[in-house]
Amino acid sequence: MGRGDMKSNITMKDIAEKLGVSSVTISKALNDKDGVSDALKEKIKKLADEMGYRYNTTAKSMKNGLTYNIGVVIPERFSGGMSQSFYFRAYQEAAKQFERYGYYGIMNILSSEDEEALRLPRLYYEKKVDGFIFLGQLSPEFISLVKEMDMPKVFLDFYDEHDEIDSIITDNFYGAYDITNYLVGKGHTSIGYVGNLYATSSIQDRFLGYYKSLLEHRIALNEDWIIRDRDERGKYITFDLPEALPTAFVCNCDQVAHLLVNRLKKEGYRVPEDISVVGFDNDIYATITEPNLTTVEVDINEMVTQAVKLITRKVQGKNKSYGRTSVKGKIVTRDSVLDLRQG
Repeated sequence: MGRGDMKSNITMKDIAEKLGVSSVTISKALNDKDGVSDALKEKIKKLADEMGYRYNTTAKSMKNGLTYNIGVVIPERFSGGMSQSFYFRAYQEAAKQFERYGYYGIMNILSSEDEEALRLPRLYYEKKVDGFIFLGQLSPEFISLVKEMDMPKVFLDFYDEHDEIDSIITDNFYGAYDITNYLVGKGHTSIGYVGNLYATSSIQDRFLGYYKSLLEHRIALNEDWIIRDRDERGKYITFDLPEALPTAFVCNCDQVAHLLVNRLKKEGYRVPEDISVVGFDNDIYATITEPNLTTVEVDINEMVTQAVKLITRKVQGKNKSYGRTSVKGKIVTRDSVLDLRQG
C-alpha cells in the first residue's frame, strides 16, 4: 500500500490505539452492533470522523448484502421553495447524520404522478437502498402500498392508523395546546384555527391541541372560525374569512400564518392590535412576517437524529416495531400577539 495520503489509510486499529480499546470495539461501534454503549459509539464515530477514517462500504456490503444507502422520499408537493422548506432542511440534516453511521442518504422526490399512480420509488425496485425514510404526509392509498414494502421504513413528520410503521413526529398536540394556552393567558377568549383538518395528521393533531385548550378553559368552539387553508392534496387556497372575526388565530404552520397576516392587513386589520396570530414550526416565515410571529419551534434536528438512528437500527437486522416517537417543541415569543388583559 502506498504511503500517499496518510488520512485515507487510517485503520480501525489506529482509532483503537488512540482510545485504548480493542479493534473489535471500534468495529462494533462503527457498524452499530450491540455490545458498545451509545456514549462510546458517539465518541468513536466522532474520533473516526476527525481522524478521517473512511468506512469501506464496498467490502462490508459484499459480506452482508447491504448497500449502505437509505432512500429519503419527499412527495413533490412538499418540495416547493426547496431551499427554505422544512423538508429540505430535514434532508440535509439526515444526509449529514447518515454519513456518521457510514451510510448515504439518497434524496428521492416522489412525483405527483407516481404518487397518484401508486408507483413506488425506482430505488426500491432496483434494490439500490436498504431502507426508506418517508418525509411528509403521503396519501392513504400510497401508505397502504408502502406498508406492503418488504424493507425497513420510517415515517418522518407524519403517521396514520397503521401503527406498525414506525414514525417520528413533533409533539403537535402539546405544541398547539401550549400556544393556545398562551393566547388564553393573554386574555383571548375568541380564538380561531386555520388549517384543513383533513389534509395531514399534523394539522389534525395541532387542531386537537388547540381544541383541548378551549375545552379546559370552557371556551366554546366556533365552527365559523375554523378556516380552510388548503385542499386535501395540500394545495393552498384563498381563505374564506367569516363576517365576525375572533381576536386571535392559531395557524397550523408559519407559512399559513404569514399568508393570513398579509390577508388581514389587506382587509384593513392591524396585527396584533386588532387580531393576534400565532404559527407553528419557527421556520423562515416566522421572521419574514411583519410583525414577526410568535410560534412553536419544532426541533427538526432531534427528529432527524431519531429517524436516522431508528432506520439504521432496523437495517442492521433489528427490524422490530418501535411505534410512534414524538419530539417536544417550545414556544418562541415575538410580536404577533396583543395582551388583552387590563392593567
